[in-house]
Amino acid sequence: MKEFANNIIAKTPFNRPGGKPILALIWVCFFWGTTWIASKQGVKYIPAIQMCSIRQLLGGCLYLLYFGYTKHPWPKGKQWLTILVLSALNFMLTNTLSTWGVKYISSGLGAIIAAIVPLWIVIITMFEGHRLPLKAMTGLLLGFSGVCIIFYDHLRDFLIADFRFGIFLSLAASISWAFGGLYTKKHAANFNPYFSMGLQMIISAIALLGVTYTTGDMINISNIPVNGWLAISYLVMVGSVLTVIAYVYMLQRLPTSQASIYAYVNPVVAVLLGAVIFHEKLNMYVAIGGAVTIFGVYLVNDSFRKKLL
Repeated sequence: MKEFANNIIAKTPFNRPGGKPILALIWVCFFWGTTWIASKQGVKYIPAIQMCSIRQLLGGCLYLLYFGYTKHPWPKGKQWLTILVLSALNFMLTNTLSTWGVKYISSGLGAIIAAIVPLWIVIITMFEGHRLPLKAMTGLLLGFSGVCIIFYDHLRDFLIADFRFGIFLSLAASISWAFGGLYTKKHAANFNPYFSMGLQMIISAIALLGVTYTTGDMINISNIPVNGWLAISYLVMVGSVLTVIAYVYMLQRLPTSQASIYAYVNPVVAVLLGAVIFHEKLNMYVAIGGAVTIFGVYLVNDSFRKKLL
């Protein structure tokens, strides 16, 4: 994957002396934030589970074509178990539930809920007997306090069943993402993680297609409008391919403290674009609550950078 990333980067605007890693970071900061907008747009026209299955099938095929062409070895034995578990956690649950969630809530709120993943990781590790440093505990309290500030502005919305369902889906997605991160750290197989990601996409796509056919919650491919295909294409090429390439590239060349900036910028991008494009609510509660949440996540990340995250 390193060679793949280098080959692509060499042919893009990132190829400028001394500035390529920073440009890659800027790309990731902005474009991963825009994927929330694309997801919100896509679920207007396509059932969420069906859209995720199509996205993951196309994205997975692109990865598999590359690794098949370069003759990378396929996983063996227990490596398949890791791939299956991560496929369920990262794609069948996390990606699908978060996409489904923004059908009922704003893309900005979905992005902020996704940003609290490190807080769930801390809570999970607390049950495993880990002691929390003061900074981590402070970050945990601040992070959830920020979410409460945002939710205070949505108290009336909780009377709406669809809104409650969207919040539930988004929270479930963030929790499954936390479990996926911990499982990766503990059970990562000695196998190309990006080839594994392509396989995870394919496996999850097949499973999700089965769900759509079983439930009947789908539309005929020929009935998907142009705007729906544009959203899927953007999510595949920009979200699943180009931005991942930039992400790998910057991780290889920037300090972790600098590379992790994207996690705090993505929700800001999603909130601002959601307000501009979809006229989503942007007021004092969202601004202050979002800032407090992101600062809390920063404290947790900084405290556990070497131990957990």
